Amino acid sequence: MATNLAIDNKLLEEALLISGLKTKKDTVNYALKEFVNRRKQLEIIDLFGKLDPDSDYNYKKAREH
Repeated sequence: MATNLAIDNKLLEEALLISGLKTKKDTVNYALKEFVNRRKQLEIIDLFGKLDPDSDYNYKKAREH
């Protein structure tokens, strides 16, 4: 899907340098993946303390398999 975006060129060049990737396209795609993963992590962190633990869970038994 072709998309025209007005991207901060200085920021893109810095991201390209830091990432070590070879193309701007790869850099933008990598940055988007990082953004999505980070947001998912924040959603998971937000759940801490809100879910009841499973009283039947046996971590030692799970290690046997």
